[in-house]
Amino acid sequence: MENIDINQAQQRFHELIDMTTGGNEIVITKSGRPIAKITAIAPPKKQRRFGTAKGLIKMADDFDAPLEDFKGYI
Repeated sequence: MENIDINQAQQRFHELIDMTTGGNEIVITKSGRPIAKITAIAPPKKQRRFGTAKGLIKMADDFDAPLEDFKGYI
């Protein structure tokens, strides 16, 4: 995290924006007091597409058949 006076921030705005894309946070100060923070925005997550796993998962024909171990409980 880097502290920058507001007057310097105005002159170096593009440079500060570039710094945030590298993961840095910039705190803007006025008279030594923090007044704002510049951070990068995380890229949006990709939307899941329905059907992308089609054909990758196979279920056995007897998937829902009773198990031998549990016949005494049925």
